Amino acid sequence: MNNPYATLGVSTTASQEDIKRSYKKLARKYHPDVNKARGAEQEFKDVNAAYDAVGDPEKRKLYDEFGEVALKPGFDAQKAKAWQQASSGFGRSPRGGGPRSRAGGGGFSFDFGGDMDMDDFLSDLFSTHTHSPSPRSERGASQSIEMTIDAMTTFLGGERRISMQRPNGSVDRIVVKIPAGAKDGVKLRIQGQGLPPRGGGPCGDLFITLNVPEHPILKRQGHDLEMNVPLTVLESLEGARITVPTPTGDVRVTIPAGVEVGTRMRLKGRGVQRKGRAGDLYLVLQTQVPNTKEPWVVEAAKAMESAYAGDIRSGLKL
Repeated sequence: MNNPYATLGVSTTASQEDIKRSYKKLARKYHPDVNKARGAEQEFKDVNAAYDAVGDPEKRKLYDEFGEVALKPGFDAQKAKAWQQASSGFGRSPRGGGPRSRAGGGGFSFDFGGDMDMDDFLSDLFSTHTHSPSPRSERGASQSIEMTIDAMTTFLGGERRISMQRPNGSVDRIVVKIPAGAKDGVKLRIQGQGLPPRGGGPCGDLFITLNVPEHPILKRQGHDLEMNVPLTVLESLEGARITVPTPTGDVRVTIPAGVEVGTRMRLKGRGVQRKGRAGDLYLVLQTQVPNTKEPWVVEAAKAMESAYAGDIRSGLKL
């Protein structure tokens, strides 16, 4: 395995946050769904393996102390430390090298005197004996990704399918259920879709942070939605029957005669379709004056002036 710090492009003294930030950047760059270039898939595998080695503080501590040997299945840190301590008491080897240990990410090794058996050392250092899996097997590391979804999906709920590449190179298609009412920044947890632990055991979890851009015409307020609806001058004066879109389908609405600008009409149950009780959709009526300076339109507007009862701004007092 390559040096995980070098693979992630960080120093050996980098903070866990810096390591995580670099991992997310590289994983996004080399993900098979994004990068189709030759070699990107292997880069993605290497980045995941590197993060698995030093992304967890406890695993990183072991790697820094014992090197790559700490990444092997069944590695027992307590026995490794015991061998380190014991090795300092052995005499010089026939080659004159004497016992030694080397750590700090460069590896973990000993030179033993002639009476030491390397097979005994390896069998004791690693838990390779055949036994039934412990019911308290170590869980694998969790993975975190970001997903951008449209606002309408959060109003109605839905599903998204994503590809996740495993450390062994296989690619799984995962169905992510988006609950109605989910908001920007919400984290979804999918159990058992994280990384597997070394030596077998249950996988970690997958955490998905949602990025939800605002809808172009629907404004969300809790579980309710609001939408501006333009009306013509005649529709505002005489009233009308109009069709408006809603997240759950078009609806015919009756506009009362003489409606004022800014009037709110509630469509019950047409908002965010959350479980239990759906939110409402509020229509904000907006009379729209024609965008023209045609003489006959201006004359018509002048004729309407006499219809106002007094100064329409008389109530503007501070």
